[in-house]
Amino acid sequence: VEQLLGLLDRLVDSGKSVIVIEHHQAVMAHADWIIDLGPGAGHEGGRIVFEGTPADLVGARSTLTGEHLAASVGT
Repeated sequence: VEQLLGLLDRLVDSGKSVIVIEHHQAVMAHADWIIDLGPGAGHEGGRIVFEGTPADLVGARSTLTGEHLAASVGT
């Protein structure tokens, strides 16, 4: 994961835009912006349930992703 984050950082530092679809909490915590789709999977999902920074998502805890990310970063 650290190698992947380092590579993504180098791409961003060189002026590139990077979009990552990922559930790994360390990758989400490292992101500049999160778009959370839900509220469930399959037919129960597909709607934007949160959009903002990882810190805002952790603070809001308004989605399952926010709850899991908050537990992962220890808040």
